[in-house]
Amino acid sequence: MNKSSIFTIAAAGAIAAGCASMPSSQELDSQAQAIITASFRDQGIATVDRLNQDLGQRACSSDKPPSEALAKEIEAASLATIQWPAGGQYLGDWREGEKLAQNGRGMTWTDASPANNGGNCYNCHQISKSEISFGTIGPSLYQYGKLRGVSDPASPTSAAIVQYTWGKLWNSKAYAACSNMPRFGHAGLLKEQQLRDIMALLLDPKSPVNQ
Repeated sequence: MNKSSIFTIAAAGAIAAGCASMPSSQELDSQAQAIITASFRDQGIATVDRLNQDLGQRACSSDKPPSEALAKEIEAASLATIQWPAGGQYLGDWREGEKLAQNGRGMTWTDASPANNGGNCYNCHQISKSEISFGTIGPSLYQYGKLRGVSDPASPTSAAIVQYTWGKLWNSKAYAACSNMPRFGHAGLLKEQQLRDIMALLLDPKSPVNQ
């Protein structure tokens, strides 16, 4: 047997031995979690409890999508968390809603409190026709209300889409288990009045979104 053959056999043996000693995926996940946890610390309003994942986050962080049954479980649990607006008042001021849609500030360790965040809606959506800089992760929301026939948000015929829109803003996982959209109400990112203002931006016929 020549030296080349001996080297090839030895190399193959070393590779096989290395593969045999490789940690399992569960062990790798555990090691990764330990590294992540050790890499963060509480600072200001940004605390390490942000690393804690709920059922939906765990399932949707996996390399495989959740099963249909698990997805439905996540959606049902998320739907149950939605808090509907006090007095059934869904809409606020679309002008304030536009300011929120443009504002991406909030939830960083330098903020004094977790309140008064922006919505950062343009980061993922087209909304107003006049805005030329917007993301495309989410669908276009331009003419959101108009295209859905909402001429009067207070009318019974508009109730379904109005309630859906509020629910989607409050906890997007109620309608899509692995939605990328922030859970503005559920996570305490936006206050109820702020959500009303964004609702008005999307649904008020007088909003430039629906012109």
